[in-house]
Order: sequence, then structure tokens, then C-alpha cells
Amino acid sequence: MKFNVLTLFPEMFESVLGTSMLAKAKEQELLSVDLIDIRDYTQDKHRQADDYPYGGGAGMLLKPEPIFRAIDDLDYSKQTPIIFLTPQGETFNQAKAKELASYEELTLLCGHYEGVDQRVREELITDEISLGDYVLTGGELPAMILIDAVARLIPGVLGSQESAIEDSFYQGILDYPQYTRPREYRGLEVPQVLLSGDHGRIERWRRKKALENTLHRRSDLLEGVDLSVQDQELLAEIKQELEEE
Repeated sequence: MKFNVLTLFPEMFESVLGTSMLAKAKEQELLSVDLIDIRDYTQDKHRQADDYPYGGGAGMLLKPEPIFRAIDDLDYSKQTPIIFLTPQGETFNQAKAKELASYEELTLLCGHYEGVDQRVREELITDEISLGDYVLTGGELPAMILIDAVARLIPGVLGSQESAIEDSFYQGILDYPQYTRPREYRGLEVPQVLLSGDHGRIERWRRKKALENTLHRRSDLLEGVDLSVQDQELLAEIKQELEEE
């Protein structure tokens, strides 16, 4: 999968893309990231990529010309999403990550200042994405998060695709508790069911704990999940146990 990233600060991505899972994915050619400096497409000696807004007001806007030129210079399919990272966009979540992972290529525009000239949004942008209802200095950090979230869904990027499937939110609910060695630490022991070797019991325990975590921490998620008959039975058990406490 290929990411094209239009940014004023390409150096910000070096550490993130050069370590851990993303670095390995690049080495294995499962992932490529083309960092495009918007200033390289300016045509004045000062390499000015921003200007004051017409009509007055505080702050600066990214100019349209260098962004249009940068997009024109890309060799990409017309079906490739061009995503603007902005607080005004659709809130990013796991469902959106799964949708974006189905594409072979994505182009990301990192916003800065007070935003970007409206003509860019109207003529070039296909999607606007936000990480949440708060404002950051620029779109670089959101772009890194989006790349990470999408990349781990690409087959082969993780050691096991099962790891991605079992992640929190992948199936609409939170993850179950997990344990590793040592078996006992400071008087705290691993639950016996996980040591039983009974895969059916373990699977049921994990599902019940995942539902319990979701009920306690993000009960709103349960409203949008298609629960199986077993899930409903497990939830009933959990609620009954809570009433008995």
C-alpha cells in the first residue's frame, strides 16, 4: 500500500516511519510512504506556502497553487482518496481505518495555520478526517496516526493477522485482559482458565471479559454492535453478577 503525504514538515515523519512495525513493513515492501514537501511546489524565492485570507481575519491559509501542483505531479488513480486532516472532518475510528485499508493508495494533506484555501477542499479533497474535537498545530500527527492504524490492517504487516482482528474496536467492542509470564507476580496470579488448555473455555472467558470491559468503560459501543445469541447470554450473566455484588 502506498501513502502520499503532502506536508510542510516532512522531517516530522522520519522517527515514526523509521522504527517498529512501520519500518519493517517498508523493508518488506508492504508499505511505502512518499513525503512531499508542499514548499517544493511554490514558485517564489521565499517558498511561501501560505497567505492572509481575503476579507481579513486572524491567521494564515495554505495557498491553493502549490497543493494543486503537487497533486498534479502525482501518478495516482482517480479513485485514490485524497484526505485532508482537519478538526472539521469525520471522526476517525476503526471502521474508517478498515475502509481505507481496502485501497492500494491514499493521499494525505496535512493542514496548518487556519486551514487551506476552500478551492482545494472543493476540487481536490475527497475525505476530511479528524482525530477528535480538539485542535492541533498541524495535520502531521493525525496523518501519522492514520498511517499506523491503516497499515496494521494490511495483510503481512503484523506478525499474525489474528492480532489485528482481536484488537479493541476491530469487532466493535473493547479487548479482553491479557497476561504473560511470570505466572505469579507479587501475589497476583494469572487466571486459571488461561492455564487450562481448554480452548473452548478460554474463548468463552475472553469474550465475556471483552463484553464486560465494554460494558464498564464504553457501554455506548454495545448499541452499535450486532451481538450474537451467546454474546447476549454472556451480557446477561455479567449484569446478573453485578447485581449480586
